[in-house]
Amino acid sequence: MRRPTNVTLPPDLLAEARALDLNISQACAQGLAAAIASVRARQWLAENREALESSRRYVEENGLPLADFRTF
Repeated sequence: MRRPTNVTLPPDLLAEARALDLNISQACAQGLAAAIASVRARQWLAENREALESSRRYVEENGLPLADFRTF
């Protein structure tokens, strides 16, 4: 379900979008989805930084856990 909302856009950007016959609602939704994904990715990295660093240190110190079984 979609909900109407008000969005304030720079006039030149809006004019160019209209001149190109872009669906402004769809473009705004795509841009908002991309911004949300970017913020969530940064949050995930921040929340998991300690575990990622720990794993990286382990591999640096001990090598890959199953390296002996690699066939490549």
